[in-house]
Amino acid sequence: MADRDRIPFFKMHGGGNDFVLIDHRERFIPVPDQPRLAQRLCACKTGVGADGLILIEHSDKADLGWRFYNADGSQAEMCGNGARCAARFAVLNGLAQPRLSLETLAGVIHAEVQDRVARVLMTGVGEFRLHLDIPVKDLTLHGHFMKVGVPHTVVPVKNLEEVPVVEWGRAVRFHPMFQPAGTNCNFAAVTGPHALALRTYERGVEDETLACGTGAVAAALISARLGKVTSPVLVHTRGGEVLTVSFQAQGEAISEVFLEGEALVVYQGELWMEEIK
Repeated sequence: MADRDRIPFFKMHGGGNDFVLIDHRERFIPVPDQPRLAQRLCACKTGVGADGLILIEHSDKADLGWRFYNADGSQAEMCGNGARCAARFAVLNGLAQPRLSLETLAGVIHAEVQDRVARVLMTGVGEFRLHLDIPVKDLTLHGHFMKVGVPHTVVPVKNLEEVPVVEWGRAVRFHPMFQPAGTNCNFAAVTGPHALALRTYERGVEDETLACGTGAVAAALISARLGKVTSPVLVHTRGGEVLTVSFQAQGEAISEVFLEGEALVVYQGELWMEEIK
């Protein structure tokens, strides 16, 4: 595990999607140990408690790079709310200017930070597969698939409160039609021409989360492709905060996809490694 007894860290969240962030430009946590570290830090009772771990590193392609781990220790290609928190973390700690680039496994993303608000230009957007019938136990869900750096399935619903998010979400996440990578599962209710409400079962967390940035983007773009909303789209998260998704759409072509919202610091401190080593 890490060769330091204490490690400075930030706890941050975007829309209720929470993360532990560590300045790892001087790499001191061996890569093979990082998944286990993520599991321990993200644990609610014996760790800090979070949906993911973000290690900020050097990059040859961008201002900074990252390694992003879900709470179960799996590495994810992209995380929209995580990217927004990483951008503000970098600015607050003097690692980058308010306009910066960040290398992820899904490609280089560009971000802009203004006070508490972080806005990121999304990458890896595409691979739409619309109108899928997904057999789940004794019913069939009608959903739509796309990638926003990571795979997402969006199931339109009328009443979010009646949806068994964990039960249906887990069934879709592990459904054979989305293997081997699996998929995040979002349940979306359109509430206006520029608004929708969203609940997400998140791959890697394996539970419902209070928000999902890439899920918000997927829900907004798929709803736009279905003719239900137009840009900008205000996405109301389970945590009560609102994320803004804006984009350019010409026919089936979608470009300039931005995710915007507050990226808030909960606290900063030092990790004592005695429980984790």
